[in-house]
Amino acid sequence: MIMEKISITNLSDFLIGQAQDETAMTGCTAIIAPEGAVCGVDVRGGSPVTRDTDALSPLCNREAVHAVLLCGGSSFGLDAAGGLMKLLEERKIGRDVGVTTVPNICAAVLFDLKCGDSYIRPSSEMGYTVGENAFAGLPFQSGNYGAGCGATVGKICGSQNAMKGGVGAAALRHGNLTAAAVFAVNCVGDVLENGEIIAGARKNGGSEFEESEKIILNSYETSKDFFSGNTVIGCILTNADLTKAQASKLASQGQNAIARSIRPAHSVYDGDTVFALCSGKVKATPDAVGILAVHAAQSAILDAIKSAESYGTFLSYQELILRKKEN
Repeated sequence: MIMEKISITNLSDFLIGQAQDETAMTGCTAIIAPEGAVCGVDVRGGSPVTRDTDALSPLCNREAVHAVLLCGGSSFGLDAAGGLMKLLEERKIGRDVGVTTVPNICAAVLFDLKCGDSYIRPSSEMGYTVGENAFAGLPFQSGNYGAGCGATVGKICGSQNAMKGGVGAAALRHGNLTAAAVFAVNCVGDVLENGEIIAGARKNGGSEFEESEKIILNSYETSKDFFSGNTVIGCILTNADLTKAQASKLASQGQNAIARSIRPAHSVYDGDTVFALCSGKVKATPDAVGILAVHAAQSAILDAIKSAESYGTFLSYQELILRKKEN
């Protein structure tokens, strides 16, 4: 397959902004479509927290979405959407209703309250800053930034054995067709590359992995709450011309990247949610877009993990590799 890697910043139809509080370890990532984009969503986790996703059903009269916001802070993080709405309204981006312009913003949050200061969450002010940073053209940063600032993975054996997650991105092109993905990785389980665990629950704080699925199977008689509200949230961005129904299907295909890269995926304790924004500039079959998008999403998930930096007891992938070399 010929899939050319391109920079996430080379997508002319979309702007990406991030903001974070590195003391509180929480933040937001916004994907803005100034001209509006057809949007779909697929929610598969058992503990989702979202905003305005019902309007994305093909049965509803939502023709365009102007931004998707990915946030930390659990349910509190939805406050950030108000600040982004304010900025887009000021820029007259949204649906013209005569007396003002109403931006259509969808959002999903992840649970990062156990990393950093749990009493500081993404606010309306941070949401406004995210929008400013997007329009300023600041470079996208992977790892402990934006919605991935306080993300962690492999928490099934407690935070002392968990690892640092993050936010990542990837973009691919085939001919004139482009598909990109931005994902914040904060799963309860393990992250895999080529079938091997690269980040997850560690044995006694060491360099070996426990295998989260095995732990869940061995404790099937208990109903332990593994820190409800973990969640992988992401957004696919494409220049393909798709309908709302096709965009929703594309979002569901994006969930395949989570299933391929994370075990267990879509658990009761995750709120895994994927959006798909389609700018409509290039004619393409839904299956072709889906293939490109899933590869981009898988790469974004791995980028999030490999770019993360250690924080407190949450060990990063890079530090784990160094420890293994030293041993």
